[in-house]
Amino acid sequence: MANETDARLGILMLDTRFPRILGDVGHAGSWDFPVRYAVVPGATPEAIVCDDIDPFVQAFIAVGRDLIAEGCTGIATTCGFLALIRPRLAEALGVPVAASALEQAGQIAACLPPGQRVGILTISAATLSPAHLRAAGVPEGSPVVGMEGSGLARTILGNLPDLDVAQARAEMVQAAQQLVETHADVGAILLECTNMVPYAPDIAAATGRPVHSIHNYLNWFHSGLLPPRFG
Repeated sequence: MANETDARLGILMLDTRFPRILGDVGHAGSWDFPVRYAVVPGATPEAIVCDDIDPFVQAFIAVGRDLIAEGCTGIATTCGFLALIRPRLAEALGVPVAASALEQAGQIAACLPPGQRVGILTISAATLSPAHLRAAGVPEGSPVVGMEGSGLARTILGNLPDLDVAQARAEMVQAAQQLVETHADVGAILLECTNMVPYAPDIAAATGRPVHSIHNYLNWFHSGLLPPRFG
């Protein structure tokens, strides 16, 4: 695989210390292509998910410009809640920006059979506002289940240095089962949080639904940054 100097995709990282396990967007081994990472200082998970994002917009733009200066031709982020500022990032940076897994929701919904909906799992349903969903183009009425009270949410939002992976996997499966049991018309599951990706296979196996995440979104996004193979 090519090294970081060949990266087309630049990823704006939150300021975190929790473990980035394989599958997480922040683990370089999660990708079959080179990526370049840069941390936005002070942009902790709690600040972005639970507080006001606006004070951090200029910091995201500044770090994004650094990535572009280093050769990146597309920018992504590591938090689904950043859908709220994607238009401002794209305008300021002048390159394609994929800010949130939620931005796939409309396309996923369009592929489902009539009568089925996209269901969303989020790290915090309490703070995933209608404004976030509108900014990402999530179809109105899409059911949402949050991870409030879970060990995974405590680790991510608390920015803790240790993660009980087995516990997180069980919590994610339980939340996904709750989603499809409460909303039988959910035909596909979308993971808002970039840290949920490692548990996607378990969720798919437990629910029998296709599972979408930032991982498949950025694989698609990255392919558009490369020269076409055919044509």
